[in-house]
Amino acid sequence: MKKIFVLILAVAIFACTQKPAGFKIDVKLAGAEGKILLEKRGVGEWIPVDTADIVEGVAVLEGEVKYPSDLYLSVLGQRAKTMVFVEDAAMTVVGNTDSLDKVVVTGSLSHDEYAALNKQINEIAEKYMAMYQESRAAITAGDTAKGRQIMVEVEKLYESTNTMREDFIKNNPASYVSPFLLSQIQYGKEADELEALVSKFDPKLDSVASVITIKEQIAKLKTVAIGQVAPDFTQNDVNGNPVSFSSVYNQNRITLLDFWAAWCSPCRAENPNVVAVYNDFNAKGFTVFGVSLDRDKDAWLKAIADDKLAWTQVSDLAYWQNAAAQTYAIQSIPSSLLVDQTGKIIAKNKRGDELRAFVSDYLK
Repeated sequence: MKKIFVLILAVAIFACTQKPAGFKIDVKLAGAEGKILLEKRGVGEWIPVDTADIVEGVAVLEGEVKYPSDLYLSVLGQRAKTMVFVEDAAMTVVGNTDSLDKVVVTGSLSHDEYAALNKQINEIAEKYMAMYQESRAAITAGDTAKGRQIMVEVEKLYESTNTMREDFIKNNPASYVSPFLLSQIQYGKEADELEALVSKFDPKLDSVASVITIKEQIAKLKTVAIGQVAPDFTQNDVNGNPVSFSSVYNQNRITLLDFWAAWCSPCRAENPNVVAVYNDFNAKGFTVFGVSLDRDKDAWLKAIADDKLAWTQVSDLAYWQNAAAQTYAIQSIPSSLLVDQTGKIIAKNKRGDELRAFVSDYLK
């Protein structure tokens, strides 16, 4: 009997210490009908993880994740989605189908971490969005100076939210939330900045998909860092003729490699600055080589004409999958770099007055 009791006790202890076989999420959404859908982000697509019928506003989603993962919950057929950190545990999601961003999630320690930070960020976001509307109203009313002054404060508040995310990453190197946050703030960061953050991660995060992706991004960024020779590439110009980047920079003292698109509002806003610098310094050895991330050729050609872009423009019309953009690790536009006549990268992302000052100083 004693041996049997010991065996039963050992089995009980073993069972209590085992990781749950998977996740089970009880979803209770007022006003929801049809099916609940749980998805994960793929490359340019959404990948279904599980679906479940909604019965009287209640559905149960089940599955398994290798590690706490950012998955997205929605009502099938509706566009609104909300992110939930799912881990192999018993979880609940309670809320209203008309306000998915306000659902309450329990049972996931990772989601608890994320929700606490996100609450603070959202409070700041409400402030800067209200100030943004105030800025627009001031500009519309003709008080441009006041509108711009408010926008300076808006940008400061916005940047403070990115600082909060970065502080979380630095202070929580073992959290599965940290890679998710880093994927949000990585845009515009150079290889050394990203590497400094990733190198501090707990080794258990090495298998997280976003960590693998960011490490690949770091490797690409190192090949296009300042001081490196810019990778050459060839794409078709507006007339369908192939043009290599090297054939342009070899003929000029300094060349701006400019990644942009007709659909990109910040790009179009920057174009007049680039045009002005081109007009003032082209005769002295400055040119631009434009690479468009468009997929609609007519829209691309119209933007070139409307913005009076007189320099060589190329594109493979592959949108974000543009081959040159992939080579140069471009994740946001406008994005640019400057190379000398040998193709060596000498500066990155100079815009407006900074671009003018750099080109003017270089061509003295």
